[in-house]
Amino acid sequence: MQIACPHCQTQNRVEDTRLAEEPNCGACHKPLLSGAPLAVDEAQFQTLIKTLARPIIVDCWATWCGPCQSFAPAYASAAEHFAGKATFLKVDTDQQQNLSGALRIRSIPTILVFEGGREIDRVNGAMSSGQFKAWLTQFF
Repeated sequence: MQIACPHCQTQNRVEDTRLAEEPNCGACHKPLLSGAPLAVDEAQFQTLIKTLARPIIVDCWATWCGPCQSFAPAYASAAEHFAGKATFLKVDTDQQQNLSGALRIRSIPTILVFEGGREIDRVNGAMSSGQFKAWLTQFF
């Protein structure tokens, strides 16, 4: 799997079997899967959902969506706040239309929570940083 480092954007090749080992970037040595949201395609999404044991929080968004853009800082703040407790992913619904359809995304932003390979909750619409972090605490 190719993962772009959320810190320095360097492409890193990571074996699927090593994802649970919390791999670091080969260039900047920061964690690839915590501390910052990770933009994923359908293949990466499927692999991460099946491989990681901890909760996975997914932001389904689009570049043209105003509420998505206003929610992005709150999402990034939560990713940093809960680093090590969850993995935060971003799915661009325009770029990943097949995945968006499979996830039944009808409005954006939609936030999904996965644990053990299955969806356990979802919420539609933007929230403030405080509201979002408070909502997330139920999963940790």
